[in-house]
This record gives sequence, structure tokens and C-alpha cells, in this order.
Amino acid sequence: MDKRTAYVEALSAQIVEWDVQIDLLKDKAESAPPALKFDCYGVIAALQLKRDEAAVKLQGIAAASDDEWEDLKTGTEQVWEEVRTILRDTIVKIT
Repeated sequence: MDKRTAYVEALSAQIVEWDVQIDLLKDKAESAPPALKFDCYGVIAALQLKRDEAAVKLQGIAAASDDEWEDLKTGTEQVWEEVRTILRDTIVKIT
């Protein structure tokens, strides 16, 4: 397996894990106090947008040529870090 394939597979697995975590956050938001519930849904919506942006970046890497994918990797990793940060902060806020 080449580096790009391994990278794409790892990121794909991460997106699946994020989807599970987002669903868990939605469940927790449902049982949150009304004042917190509205904020939670706003943050979850922002998290889902970033997750979707990460998925688009991943598709770009998967479709890129061998020379291009390394250049796309940097932008992808930035979005990945943003998703991780938002997810971590949301988990702390809701739990």
C-alpha cells in the first residue's frame, strides 16, 4: 500500500469516528438544559460543516495526482486540526 492510500484510509476512518462522536453529541445536547441546548446545536452545526470540509479535502487528495497530493496534505491537516479542536471543545462543553 502506498503512502497516499494509507493516508486516505486513515482519514476516512477518522471521518467515520467523527460521525459517531457527532451523533453522541447530538444525543447529549437533547438532554441538556434549554439554555445550553441552543448553544450546543450551534456548535454541533459548525462542527458538521468543518467535518464536511474535511471530507471534501479528503476527496481532493484521493483524486489528486501523485505529485499534487503532498501539497494538498498541508491544507487537509489544518482542517483536520480544526475539527479535532471543535470536537474536543464541544465534548468538554456538553459533558
